[in-house]
Amino acid sequence: MRAANGVHVPNTMLAALPSKHYRRLFSGLESVALSFGEVLYEPGERIRHVYFPNDSLVSLLTLVDSHLALEVGMVGREGMLGVPLALGKAVSPVRALVQGAGTAMRMKSARFSEELQKSPQLQKEVNRYTGALMAQITQTAACNRFHVVEARLARWLLMTRDRVRSDEFRLTHAFLGHMLGVRRVGVTMAARALQKEKLIRYSRGKIAILDGRGLEAAACSCYEIVKDMNGGAHD
Repeated sequence: MRAANGVHVPNTMLAALPSKHYRRLFSGLESVALSFGEVLYEPGERIRHVYFPNDSLVSLLTLVDSHLALEVGMVGREGMLGVPLALGKAVSPVRALVQGAGTAMRMKSARFSEELQKSPQLQKEVNRYTGALMAQITQTAACNRFHVVEARLARWLLMTRDRVRSDEFRLTHAFLGHMLGVRRVGVTMAARALQKEKLIRYSRGKIAILDGRGLEAAACSCYEIVKDMNGGAHD
């Protein structure tokens, strides 16, 4: 995570760019604060900006019957929001919901498309991340179908920890239910089981990871698979 133009670059996609290419991008980037629960994209809406999270975390949700939501992926400092633009699509297929407040670098979609055409290095990073995101979405779909809630919850907490770089974050059972696609009672039982094993502490909408290695042992194999797909970018 180098500095470019005298500015620290926490987002690993941007940090991977050669200095010359980052400097060209820099004039089109603005720092924005993302709030917990803020919706950046809705399905079917035009993508007006791309976002490169720094310490924020965004869930990608697919909607069923216009009101039921299920998380299919998450984006943190290892990636970007607005991948469809790189595929020639200007409309979002998912809801992008901020689940971890923090900052991000934002660029207008038209400028991003222009820069993508000019910079093979940016194209390379976007292509690499697009492949990793598609693999994450595929693995998440399988995980939601075949693995028990407790192991899925452990996996989700670890993926969140890696991206926000903290063992403590804000969360509610209702919100987690949407993320995991289960009823609130299922999340409550899973959280209690992990808390009983002294792997986490949960109270008043906040979760703290007490034993990271223990939580990794309790998680399903999907955690390590997705982590490897990202090339250890969030280690």
